[in-house]
Amino acid sequence: MKYTLAFDVYGTLIDTSGVLQVVQKHLPKDKAHTLIGLWRTTQLEYSFRRGLMEAYVDFSICTKEAFLYSCKALEISLVKEQEIEILGSYSSLPPFSDVVESLQQLSQSGYRLFAFSNGSKKALTTLLGNAQISSYFEDLVSVEDVGLFKPSPKVYAHFNRKTKSKPMNSCMVSGNPFDVIGARSYGMHTVWVQRDAQRVFDPWGIAPSQTIKSLSQLDRALLKIKQ
Repeated sequence: MKYTLAFDVYGTLIDTSGVLQVVQKHLPKDKAHTLIGLWRTTQLEYSFRRGLMEAYVDFSICTKEAFLYSCKALEISLVKEQEIEILGSYSSLPPFSDVVESLQQLSQSGYRLFAFSNGSKKALTTLLGNAQISSYFEDLVSVEDVGLFKPSPKVYAHFNRKTKSKPMNSCMVSGNPFDVIGARSYGMHTVWVQRDAQRVFDPWGIAPSQTIKSLSQLDRALLKIKQ
């Protein structure tokens, strides 16, 4: 049975710093960084809240509501056109420089590749199409089919059902510690892509199967997992 890889998208395959560049067109650099930081934290918090409440909405709604909250909390005033441009930038972000070559190599090595995200399938199709990497994936798997968000164990179980794989022969590849912990707790193998050397993994006593600094190291990490 072929080994199945679940790739998180934002921050793992796709470089979200493009959003910062758009925000900096409208705000001073220091304020732009503060906004982006609060926005991302709130975006995840809102998805976690909605998951606990069982009140699912498209992830883009969490993104928009978190953005509006962050602007209000930081007393940032933007006109409607600026808001539309900033929110719209989420659909046209570039892949990290190591993505294309790594996906090509993994595909040639016989792995099954899937994009697996909190984003809707429509959003993923647009984003990965614009980034010109959608052709490397056998399919795109969204949590929208379950109506919950990562790190619920139900969404990882959905991934295995959707891809006709099992936890023992599948691996979650993510730059987000909460995603790695969620998948590992569920029973999947995991690889944490520590793109930021200063990023600290949550001390929950649940470690990733392997940690890498770049996707170029993933093939070797997977060989160690399968030993």
